Amino acid sequence: MLSADGELTGYENLLISAKLYGISRMERKKVIRQALDFMELSHVASRLVSHYSGGMIRRLEVAQAMLHRPAVLFLDEPTVGLDPVAKHSVWQRIRNLRQEFGTTIFMTTHDMEEADRLCENVAFMHQSRIVALDSPARLKSTLGAEATLDDVFIQCTGTSIEERGDYRDAARTRHTAERVE
Repeated sequence: MLSADGELTGYENLLISAKLYGISRMERKKVIRQALDFMELSHVASRLVSHYSGGMIRRLEVAQAMLHRPAVLFLDEPTVGLDPVAKHSVWQRIRNLRQEFGTTIFMTTHDMEEADRLCENVAFMHQSRIVALDSPARLKSTLGAEATLDDVFIQCTGTSIEERGDYRDAARTRHTAERVE
């Protein structure tokens, strides 16, 4: 689900976010320009978001989230569905956020290369439990010099994906969960 409105320009999306974050009228224009520059979107600020590429939209969403310079930023799958060029561009912006503003970033991702390149610490979850928590380098070192985070994830969670049940089983589980609530 996108948090940017395609019927508005990039600037207008950021203006709404700035108002929602309570950024003063006197500061809004400056903060928005800084965010656009930082995310390399100044050249398309007046273009409708519906004409942006996927990577540009993702960068705009990160710009929206960072307008108020949060100490902690939560990103959910920030590069899912992006081509390699757009993905690397978003990765660079995330690195810059950490370096320039000291932002702590909590990120969910299924992309182990992304976790390896961006994260200082990684937690692997399996069946709603953390099964491993450490730096990517230390996690990989447990399996040897050539190990990847994919290898570590597989080792920590099991070597096969177990699939059980069908649509009826899922519907029955959902119905049970609704009754319990």
